[in-house]
Amino acid sequence: MDAAAIADRFDLGARATLSGGPVARGKQGAVWRLTTADGRWAVKVPFRHEDEEALAPAAAFQEAAAASGVPAPRIRRTTDGALFAVVGGIRLRVYEWVDLGEPDPMLDPELVGAAVAATHRVPGAEHAAAFSDPDRWYLDPVGATRWDALIAELDGAGAPFTADLAALRDELVALESWLAPPAAARTCHRDLAAGNLVPAVAGGVCVIDWENSGPADPAQELGVVLFEYARTDPGRARALVSAYEDAGGIARVTGHGDFTMLIAQLGHITELAAADWLRPNDRSPDRSHAEAWIREVLDDPHTRARLDTLLAGITHRG
Repeated sequence: MDAAAIADRFDLGARATLSGGPVARGKQGAVWRLTTADGRWAVKVPFRHEDEEALAPAAAFQEAAAASGVPAPRIRRTTDGALFAVVGGIRLRVYEWVDLGEPDPMLDPELVGAAVAATHRVPGAEHAAAFSDPDRWYLDPVGATRWDALIAELDGAGAPFTADLAALRDELVALESWLAPPAAARTCHRDLAAGNLVPAVAGGVCVIDWENSGPADPAQELGVVLFEYARTDPGRARALVSAYEDAGGIARVTGHGDFTMLIAQLGHITELAAADWLRPNDRSPDRSHAEAWIREVLDDPHTRARLDTLLAGITHRG
């Protein structure tokens, strides 16, 4: 990539230099660091084509969030006001650079709770009609039939994690009986896993990767955050919820249906990781990547017992 051309398209300043290779790589794209006389910038190259018009509401939400005080990188648009530019045949976008620490599920739950509350209080986020209907990825089950077919295909291909997935199959199906429609949708981040709500080197936290933002029930998003950052510790869950409420968070997790986003999302991620193992691609370039991804669920599963423990911990707070 041509550093000077990128800087010119996004008006980033003179004396541009680009990192020799990606400094970060996720499931949706890779990031290079661009340095100019005006500062440092994150250049993101998605693995798949992302439509400018389709991403416009998510970008607007991120911009509104950053403007309202949510700790999030600001989007840098092109000189024409676009999200994307094609430079040297590569389609990319740019954000302000933030020095980040490693993802940490044991991150201070009070920092996490306050940050999530801020995302749920972004002005205008209640007008989720700016998006299409809620994405079924966050609501629908994988289903017993699909789980059985997938396990059979993995077994036939000799996947080393087949037995572990088969052992978890009944639990995954039972969890899907908890799925419930959103009570009141508003624009949410919808991907607040530890990889996207991370410590900032300068202190505090930073919320990144807003491309999946869209309509969801904030209580169901809070259910995801509770499991991600509390796991088996009701004390951490209580601290997170207390910080969330103290910061003005609008959601309350009160029942099984509030774990809908967690159950649906992790179910589809497990399904996708298994499919990637069978057919490697840019997202999972080899089978070791896909196996590591599916192991995140298989080795630390979101069982009904664990979720009930967290629910009891936050609904009986004295």
